[in-house]
Amino acid sequence: MKYLCLIYACEQTLRCMPGLELQRIVDECHAYQARLQAAGHYLAGAALESVETATTLRVRAGRVGIADGPFAQTAEQLAGFYLIDADGLHEALHLAAAIPAARLGSVEVRPVRSLEALSAAAIP
Repeated sequence: MKYLCLIYACEQTLRCMPGLELQRIVDECHAYQARLQAAGHYLAGAALESVETATTLRVRAGRVGIADGPFAQTAEQLAGFYLIDADGLHEALHLAAAIPAARLGSVEVRPVRSLEALSAAAIP
């Protein structure tokens, strides 16, 4: 089953981090990705640009609204993700707990539904 691990971190914390410490985290992320790949769990992953580059789009009553920035103001912003393959939630949580960035912020683990599953069931 596919799980999306959404990584949230405080951008200000990352900006204030000494260069060598930040590089150590980046190196740990590369090593983590390599371990996931070797074990057959890695499907995709990426770091995101700063929240300052985000644009939020909403369509209401046929009108498109566009706003600069993220959809919500929070202390932690979406910083990146891993798309993994796991046998179930327990294994997905175990894999997500090893994400180096989890020590700086939080990781939201969510099962991925196929569009076929959405069309076959009522949307909550």
